[in-house]
Amino acid sequence: MKLAFFDDFKLGVVKGDAIHDVTSAVRDIPHVGPGDLISSVIARWSDCKGRIESAATGSGTPLANVRLRPPLPRPGNIVCMAVNYMENGTLAKPAPINAFHKAANAIIGPGDTMVLPDVPATIFEGEAEMALVIGKRATNVPASQAMDYIFGYINFIDGSARGLPPQSFFHMKSRDTFAPIGPYLVTKDEIADPQKLPVKLWVNGELKQDFNTDDMAHNIARCIEWVSSIHTLEPGDILATGTNHRGLSSFMDGDVVELETQGLGRLKFNVKDDLKRTWLRETRLDRQQKGQEGPTPQVSGKYAK
Repeated sequence: MKLAFFDDFKLGVVKGDAIHDVTSAVRDIPHVGPGDLISSVIARWSDCKGRIESAATGSGTPLANVRLRPPLPRPGNIVCMAVNYMENGTLAKPAPINAFHKAANAIIGPGDTMVLPDVPATIFEGEAEMALVIGKRATNVPASQAMDYIFGYINFIDGSARGLPPQSFFHMKSRDTFAPIGPYLVTKDEIADPQKLPVKLWVNGELKQDFNTDDMAHNIARCIEWVSSIHTLEPGDILATGTNHRGLSSFMDGDVVELETQGLGRLKFNVKDDLKRTWLRETRLDRQQKGQEGPTPQVSGKYAK
């Protein structure tokens, strides 16, 4: 099932090119906002699923006629795995398992805008990721049972303002609008093998990132095991599984970015920079092949050197 919020945060089920309003099926669930609602639906899925399926009938409303919203507007936790890909097998060994938190204020949805702040970042990037959504409370979960704790999957962008002093994930990652997600939340029964999914990212129609989730250094089950050994994960929490960095390139004012993970739909959003800063369009792999280190330098605008 593909769950989505639309217009004034009505809950819907997406089928083909239409969305079906299922708000009536979950009206009795106590909540103060859409974030609480979807987390409660996930936690009570065994009770809600049948009612939601029954409500998702008829012709629905064309997706072209609605505004899709982030499917998880206010997750309790956003945990992002760090350096969790083997970069198409080019790394000699996996990096030590690691992660960081991203603020819930970073969440935006389809058609929304990532805003680049007035800070002296060396570059702004967005990392294409497949993220999983937790389905039930998870504490000290062994890898052998970890997949049972997944509710579903979403497209996820990990926005980054790199090179800011002091060096920290918080300073770089937790900016407002730096976590686009969507267009919908796909329940796990629709994804046969989440460890073998193509992930693609386009900037202004040009393919930049193109990798597969089978290149993870630490697989999904291990990530859940490790994170849940540190703190409890709750229904509706997001665990983003990392990216292959070779295709990363600059995000700039006016960019239209699209991310598609097989089976999870295509997320499309915009980028805005009031300072109109510019960088070359080369990827990290482009620079590596020229024997150059690090991301491409800023070409023009405030903070250019």
